This record gives sequence, structure tokens and C-alpha cells, in this order.
Amino acid sequence: MCRLLVLVPLVILLVSASGCGRREADLATAATQVAAAPTSEPREAGICKEHGVLEALCTKCNPKLAPVFQARGDWCAEHGFPESICPICHPERGGKPAVDVAGDDAPADGTKVVLKGKDTARLAGIETTKAVPGQGRAEIVAPVTITYDTARIAQVGARAPGVVKSIAADIGTWVAAGTPLAVIESAVVGGDQARLTAARSRVQAAEANYHREAELEKKGISARKEVLAAQQEVHQATAELEVLQAALRGVGAQGGSGGRYSVKAPVSGVVTQCTVSVERYVDSQMPLFEIVDTSFMLAEVALPEAELGTVKAGTQVVISLDGLGGREFRGAIAHIAPLVDPQTRTAKARVRLANPQGLLKANMYGQARISAGSYRSSSAVPRGAIQRAKAVKLAFIRLAPGEYEARRVQLASGHGRGDLVEIASGVEVGEDVVVAGSFLLKTETLKDSIGAGCCEVDTK
Repeated sequence: MCRLLVLVPLVILLVSASGCGRREADLATAATQVAAAPTSEPREAGICKEHGVLEALCTKCNPKLAPVFQARGDWCAEHGFPESICPICHPERGGKPAVDVAGDDAPADGTKVVLKGKDTARLAGIETTKAVPGQGRAEIVAPVTITYDTARIAQVGARAPGVVKSIAADIGTWVAAGTPLAVIESAVVGGDQARLTAARSRVQAAEANYHREAELEKKGISARKEVLAAQQEVHQATAELEVLQAALRGVGAQGGSGGRYSVKAPVSGVVTQCTVSVERYVDSQMPLFEIVDTSFMLAEVALPEAELGTVKAGTQVVISLDGLGGREFRGAIAHIAPLVDPQTRTAKARVRLANPQGLLKANMYGQARISAGSYRSSSAVPRGAIQRAKAVKLAFIRLAPGEYEARRVQLASGHGRGDLVEIASGVEVGEDVVVAGSFLLKTETLKDSIGAGCCEVDTK
């Protein structure tokens, strides 16, 4: 689904930036010619008639999608739909996700900007040129974001309520499994320690009584019944002692007194969160530390919908990262999500990467190259046609006079030649691409309009 926007702030920006009074007057006149356009396609398009949500996201018709939304935290347990499109909780959305901005803070693929008036584009400095044939490629190129491996994240909490007495680790600290993180003083633990001391005394007394009754039985003074009763008392006292010992071991406390126990790291890794302070009361429901094992990280690849039939689990991937000077990492696709994002028209594929030197950091951006096995056509455009919004690269296509469409594009391996950049997907040969004024068009598609996006033009 595409979105239409009105280019009022763009003209206002140009008015404020110009130093020529005549040009300001011309732009002010042009601003009055900007017309509103429809904001969406008809509600009925692609809607499940039975449940009132997008058919592609209907968890009633496709129950296998439910775990995907639940894992993302987007779930309405009361009604059995993703929270973002629940027709009962959010009837105003019509069973569709909010599409103001894509989940990555970049405009959705197909977002449109419409200008009314022949002079508006000229006054805004918008120029176009036609995309020419590229050199071609035999691989798929897709954006990548580095994330933590969720299987290697440990949330550490208090095992018994109490007051924090000392903290031994902070954010950024690397800790080995079993390393003490904090010491907590707990009345509950103090009570168990006191009961443990009493239980030990009870065991000693029960054992002494049992031995005495056994000796008396041998002398014919005590009955067998008394011996068995004393033996039962030993068993009961021993069982109570073992339960208390296990309870104290479970919270990391020792026998004795004072009610103090240590919170220890369950895994080796880096402390990424620390929410405690000394003398603060904590309970077992409160996470105190987060520890992440960063020896392996995940690369989330945004696979274009059109390429999903080409890629499968086990396919080899070469990943290069912007923040590491294009350094390459190799891995294989472990999993492809069974869900296509309705805004970006991509599905996430996960690649597990070894990170022994700790070079990979969460939220790094880069690109993945996946062998497609056959030649694929591409297009080429001037480098100035490419804009960037965080990890997303954009180009704007002129569909008609005064009408432009945002396209999410992927740069081909090598990025082109000379003043041209090669486009792997998103722009077809012969389409009119905006080469001047595209930054201003981009700002109109972003959530906070002027100045909301990344101002940098990708020059790779």
C-alpha cells in the first residue's frame, strides 16, 4: 500500500531559505497551489471479510502467524489478533497497521508525494533523469542490521526480596559465569538460615535419641516401637534440613546468619543493563541485570518479497558493515520469518555470526550479498539520486508531472562506476529518477517532516 503526502512544509522550507524577495513571493504563490490527495487505498483491499483485518496478517485464518507476533510483543491476548491491527482495540485502523512511517523510521516503499501546479517542481528545484541499464549482477543485495542472539541473553533478578547492600558489576563489565554481581540482605533468607540452624540441632537430637533407644532395645529395656519412632524422627528432621539447604543454595546463600546472599551471573558475557542501586529494595519480579553473550551475534537481513523464492535456510551470505570499513563476515541463513512486513515488503532472515573479537555491535548497519545463481538485470542512476534514512536507501521516481514515489532501493555489489551507482532492485531501466531536490522530497515523507531524517547523501 502506498501513501500520498502533501508538500506544504517543503515549500515553506524553501521560502525561509531563499534570500530573494521575488523568489519568496513566487514560492508563496506556489504553496497555495498544493492540493491534498487521498491518504490510502480503499479499506476493503486485501481485508479478511470474516475477521476485518489484512488477510496477510490474519491470525485467525493463519494461526501459525500468532507465535511470530507474540515473540515481537505485538499481541492482543484478549482478542487473538496482533495488537497493532486488533479491530476491537483499534477500530480506527481498519485492521491495518499504522503506516505513517515504517518500523525503521524510513518512508514505506511506494509512499507518494503529489504537487499541484506546473511551477511547483521547478521552484522546488526538482530535476529528473532516466535510469540507464547497469552492468548486471548474479546476486541479491539486501540491508542488514546486527542484533543480539536472543538465546544468549540472560535477565538476572533477585531470588528473594531484600535490600541491595553492594554492587560488583556495572554496564559494560565483562563477567564470567558464577561471578557475584550484587549482595542482597533478605529477611526471608535470614528466616531460612535461622530455621536451618534449628533443623541441624533437631537432627542431632533425633540421632542421639535414636542411638539411645537402639541401645536400650538391645538391653531389653526399650520396645521395638520406640526405636522405630526415634528412627522416623531422624528421617523427618533430616528431610527438613535438606529442604532448607536446597532453598538457601537456590538463592545463592550459605548457612549461618545475616540473611545475605549473592546474585551471580548465570552466563559469561557483557552486562548491558543494571537497574539497581545500593540500599534499594528489590523483589523477585524485578530484573536487576541483563547479561549478553556477544561471542555470537545475529544479522537480520531484510529479504525483498520478490526474492523469497530464491533464498532458503542454509544459503550462504556475505555481510559487510558500514561501521567497520566494509569488513566482510560470512555465514548461512538459519531462519526466514514466515511474515512479510506490509510496509517494507521484506521478510527477515537471520544469519548467525561468530564474534570472537567483539567487533560486531548491536544495531550496526550494513548489507548482505546472497548468490542468486543466475544473471539478474540492474539499473544505474546518478549518485545524487540516492538518499539515506538510517539503514534504508531511497530513490524518488517521477510517475507523472507533479507526482513522485519513494522507492526503497538496494545498491548492487561494487555500487557502480564513475558518477553512476548501480541499483540491484527498486528502480527499473527507463524510469524518471529525481537527481536534484530528492532530499526535500524525502523530508516530506518522514514522521516529523522537515529535518526529521538523516541528511547525509550516500556517496558510496
